[in-house]
Amino acid sequence: MRIFGIDPGSERTGYGCVESDGRRHRLVTCGAITASPADGFPQRLSRIYRELSSLLRTTQPDCVAIENLFHAVNARSALKLGHARGVAMLAAVEAGCEVIEYTPAAVKRAVVGYGRADKPQVQMMVKLLLGLAAAPSPHDAADALAVAICHVHSGTGAAHLARLKPSAAKDPRRAAKDPREARDLLKRATLRWTASAARTACAGSGKAAITASPMVLTMPPSCSRTWSARKAKCSRTRR
Repeated sequence: MRIFGIDPGSERTGYGCVESDGRRHRLVTCGAITASPADGFPQRLSRIYRELSSLLRTTQPDCVAIENLFHAVNARSALKLGHARGVAMLAAVEAGCEVIEYTPAAVKRAVVGYGRADKPQVQMMVKLLLGLAAAPSPHDAADALAVAICHVHSGTGAAHLARLKPSAAKDPRRAAKDPREARDLLKRATLRWTASAARTACAGSGKAAITASPMVLTMPPSCSRTWSARKAKCSRTRR
């Protein structure tokens, strides 16, 4: 699954594209769209729209994750940020991508584990999760990558991955829509794998053989007699 993350801003808009199979993440591209101080606000919005549209055509993501408006210093800043988010969403919708929004606190919890983490902590965790040699720069690009990683870690991202890769027989977690269901499926798959591995390891050894039930062991006579003697000794001790 390929996710394109956007950290909108009227002066600098961060973007980052991540490819993931649900366990391993790979960086595709990242950066920031910086407006010229000489440009007026309409020209800045136009540049954000044009460059995001070009990036979305190039990367061909499966969905777009964008940071939601959480707070601003004043109403004027909030309005400008809302305009930037609007053109970013328009570019994503025109590219045929599904748009998912996440609050900054949700992104930080998903990536760092703490909803009030600062920007250097987010940059460091993004670096570790993507296996990069250096932290993404500027911080707007790291924030956009964090939004994309947040989508992978969320339940929505897991369901999206299951739709894109329906081969649940190879990895049963892909068929799960709920995290608890995914854990149960994985546990059952691990149990089946353990039984199969034990059957292979014990074949021809004479120490133990697995019968029709994967968790029932049939022991050879020598082991069976030893076990019976120990069991009888324990019973006499309890009395």
